[in-house]
Amino acid sequence: MNQHPTTIFSGTGNPQLAEAISRYLGLEMGVAKLWRFPDGEKCVRVESDVRGHDCFVVQPTCAPVDENLVELLIYLDCLARASAARVTAVVPYFGYARQDRKDAGRVPITAKMVANLITAAGADRVLAIDMHAKQLQGFFDIPVDHLTAEPVMIKYLRKKAIPDLTVVAPDVGNMKTASRYATALGAELAIIHKRRISGNEVTFDEIIGHVEDRNIIMCDDMISTGGTITGAAHLIRQRGAKKIYVGATHGVFCGQAIEKLQQAPIDEVIVTDTMRQDESSKLLKNLTVLTVAELLGEAIRRIHENESLSEMFEKLSKA
Repeated sequence: MNQHPTTIFSGTGNPQLAEAISRYLGLEMGVAKLWRFPDGEKCVRVESDVRGHDCFVVQPTCAPVDENLVELLIYLDCLARASAARVTAVVPYFGYARQDRKDAGRVPITAKMVANLITAAGADRVLAIDMHAKQLQGFFDIPVDHLTAEPVMIKYLRKKAIPDLTVVAPDVGNMKTASRYATALGAELAIIHKRRISGNEVTFDEIIGHVEDRNIIMCDDMISTGGTITGAAHLIRQRGAKKIYVGATHGVFCGQAIEKLQQAPIDEVIVTDTMRQDESSKLLKNLTVLTVAELLGEAIRRIHENESLSEMFEKLSKA
């Protein structure tokens, strides 16, 4: 058993989630003071004694991405210099994950750069949920625990007991995810063939599978601009689908996403609280937000106690 006390700190990215994790674990939040110098620079002072503690910093690097990322780095450095026994960066939403390769000349691999920054700042371990690309784990030279919110989504969808259900992959890249959902929910599987015309324009040509007179679930790791998921929803409704449910771990909702989702034939949009929603998301009346606090809390407990996370997911998949 790990003899080091556990202390959880929260950045300003999503304090509500950090507080929910602390309540699940029955812990009081670590106390820290954050302020700015007159020129805008952030500074953090940890008020709690963390010498020899197992510390976890909950901070999604969502919008404003650079602000939240730098704040995370400052927290990590502060705790490492305060002689914490171990510092874990809990990053429910990992920003800069899209830039994971050189797909053109003279561009950075920013995901690797951010991984290096987190390590250099003093993190001993990283805990994240549904990174945009799973290979990002290999960018770190420290242990990475990569969770998925699928058990949270599947538990909610099972309770709804949706009849005549088909899980649709909105593009080929989501086939494996859709297949897991279909298996877990006892549903049929369909795939949409998407063709990209330009960086911000796609067409949806054909559906492989049966959607007519079926209730539909589409799940993805994130809803960003909403173009893919809403385009797929329009095509599915044209082909005679009944109710359409859309799920995503991260509700990024940037650009015209809210407006697109409002106009799309979608009955319910389901996301998790990996990132805090702003006021604009309240305009989406069919939005449901599920919490990942228990998922992260249990993972933190197991990391602290040196227990298996694989066993946790085996139990969740059977629940």
